[in-house]
Amino acid sequence: MARISLEPPRTVRYRLGAWIVRRMYGKELDPARAMGHHMGVATAYSLFEMQVQRWKSLPHRYKDLAEMAASVRIGCSWCVDFGTWAATTHGVPLEKLEAVPAWRDSDLFSREERLVMEYAEAMCADPPEVTDELTGALRTFLSERQIVELTMMVAVENMRSRFNAAAGLTGQGFKDRCDAPAPRP
Repeated sequence: MARISLEPPRTVRYRLGAWIVRRMYGKELDPARAMGHHMGVATAYSLFEMQVQRWKSLPHRYKDLAEMAASVRIGCSWCVDFGTWAATTHGVPLEKLEAVPAWRDSDLFSREERLVMEYAEAMCADPPEVTDELTGALRTFLSERQIVELTMMVAVENMRSRFNAAAGLTGQGFKDRCDAPAPRP
C-alpha cells in the first residue's frame, strides 16, 4: 500500500497533467499521483523528465539495462515494472530484462552490457563503489559524453527508485503489456 495517498487534490493543473500522462502511457502513473500533492514538485519533476528524454548520445539498450540494474539494486518494484515495459519498447528482449537481477550468472549479456550494469550497481552502493578501472573499461566502448549520460541516467534512476520505494509504490501492470517471448523449440 502506498505511503503517500494516490488521491491528490484534483486541481486544474493536476487534471491537465494527468490527461497528458494518460495519453502518453494509457493510465495515470502512481509516482505522478503521489507528487500531485505538491504541484511545484510535480511540475519541476515533469520538466526535468522531459529534458532527460532528450539525451540521445547513449544507446537505449545501455540506458535501459543501467536503469533496470539500479532499480533492482535499490528495490523499486514500480521502477522494475515500468522499466521493463519501457525497455521492451526500445527493443530490449524481455528475457534479457528478466535476467537483470542475476546478470552475473547469465550468458545473455555482452561484455559491454555487463560493464554498464556493474557501473550502475557500483553507483548505487553507499558509498559509491565506482573505480578507476571500471570507468577505464567503459572508455573502451563509450565516449566521455556517453559516460556522462550513463552516469546521469543512473543518478536519475536512483532519484526515481528512491522516491517510489520510500512512497511505497508497487508495480502498475506495465510489464503485463510486454510481448511474451517466443516459445522455445
